Amino acid sequence: MAEVADPARTVILTVDDDPGVSRAVARDLRRRYGAGYRIVRAESGQSALEALNELKLRGDLVAVILADYRMPQMNGIEFLEQALHVYPGARRVLLTAYADTNAAIDAINVVDLDHYLLKPWDPPEEKLYPVVDDLLTAWRSSDYRPVPATKVVGHRWSARSSQVREFLARNQVPYRWYSSDEPEGLRLLEAAGVDGQRLPLVITPEGTVLVEPEAPDLAAHVGLATTPTAEFYDLVVIGGGPAGLGAAVYGASEGLRTVLVERSATGGQAGQSSRIENYLGFPDGVSGGQLTERARRQAGRFGAEILTAREVTGLEVNGPARVVRFSDGSSVAAHSVILATGVSYRQLQAAGCADLTGRGVYYGSSLTEASSCQGYDVYIVGGANSAGQAAMYLARGAKSVTLLVRGESLTASMSYYLIQQIQEAPNISVRTRTVVEAAHGEEHLERLVLRDVDSGATERVDAQWMFVFIGAAPRTDWLDGTVLRDERGFILAGPDLTADGRPPAEWPLDRPPYHLETNIPGVFVAGDARARSAKRVASAVGEGAMAVMLVHRYLEQS
Repeated sequence: MAEVADPARTVILTVDDDPGVSRAVARDLRRRYGAGYRIVRAESGQSALEALNELKLRGDLVAVILADYRMPQMNGIEFLEQALHVYPGARRVLLTAYADTNAAIDAINVVDLDHYLLKPWDPPEEKLYPVVDDLLTAWRSSDYRPVPATKVVGHRWSARSSQVREFLARNQVPYRWYSSDEPEGLRLLEAAGVDGQRLPLVITPEGTVLVEPEAPDLAAHVGLATTPTAEFYDLVVIGGGPAGLGAAVYGASEGLRTVLVERSATGGQAGQSSRIENYLGFPDGVSGGQLTERARRQAGRFGAEILTAREVTGLEVNGPARVVRFSDGSSVAAHSVILATGVSYRQLQAAGCADLTGRGVYYGSSLTEASSCQGYDVYIVGGANSAGQAAMYLARGAKSVTLLVRGESLTASMSYYLIQQIQEAPNISVRTRTVVEAAHGEEHLERLVLRDVDSGATERVDAQWMFVFIGAAPRTDWLDGTVLRDERGFILAGPDLTADGRPPAEWPLDRPPYHLETNIPGVFVAGDARARSAKRVASAVGEGAMAVMLVHRYLEQS
């Protein structure tokens, strides 16, 4: 376990699995910085994470983290990636040998690495202290103060509590979770003057108490933008997945007054992915949350507005304006619209699943539940990349992970690199031609009934955790009667509208629809919601950028 001392000072943390090197690093740091900083030493990535979490709970500050690259179980890059979520403002340094410099350079993309140091660094006066001095100066000049956290009190097996935690986590809102049956949770309930019959209870950093808050109210109270600042824009982007974020970045950076509207949290299905390894420019992979957060910040830096927890219910044409209507009756208008609504996982129709959703049955890779799966048997339903990525992530802590696949094998729906990783993972098994017949449990999931598709034979297994990744259902019902869609609800655009060489009957212009343009001029579609799209992050981002190019062409000719 890491050494944790006087909590009154800011921390410099170092982690190295070689005890001799670990002590040497700590000795050199204490010699120079011991009077003003507390030096915390750890000898594994896991113990260092435990120390960081303990420091976070105490409200201590961490200025610099130095991690050795070559550590067993969790290398330095993997550790810094997790440390980034605990202390995003801490400066990050990788300790590496000359042979590993390429890995250190790659880490700049993965964890926003600030510096890498080659071992050995003797004398420290020349090779260590100047680097740390500069990092401490940069840290002190930044906004390094801890962000006040929202408090959430709920029941472990409450579906609504799970939804609130997931909403906060995916929107990068710092929060602390308290179980309603533990002393601190009970103290918070008492302080808020509620009896705990209606949960979750949310307490904002300002002390505002919310009981069972709906997403729009919660978003407004935790600092997320929910209301547009103008009535008219050049471009409204509906949906905050990779396609929508790509469109927002390119639209705003090219001078279009842009607003992005998202019903839940930016990132879409990709934002829930534990690790994306085939996205260009990230050779060591990147989590969906990190990729999404970078894109969101990038869009904001260019001036795009991002509205969260706004449900779009209608699209109307009013002369040259395209009017987007919200569920609360309000609206916003623009010259053009990009539909990037993405898809959602189809609901598992097995008996009992609906009642246990959020209480052991989860759709997608639930960010807040993964840590609770440690030491348990986990079941994953689905055979595509999202299911494979979740399996690899959950296998780090779960006793076992079982993939339940309806098809003959994974090869038809999963990338080769993921199949190879799954085959090499000792605690992951794949059961093909197997489906879930039923789910059972009182307060939470306790058992599953599995059925062999070919023989019809059933089997009961104990299970507390099941994550479902089956199929893709487009979120386009609200476009019924306005935008043309195929029989499955995916949006038709460009060539799919002109299969016979002629535009749709109601098409009002002399030219045919542009490649990503729908049957309404000035309304485009990008990403997974488009019929026959590639259903990949890279292609979704590319379509978002291409749609903006076509928006410019449309505006020039309007």
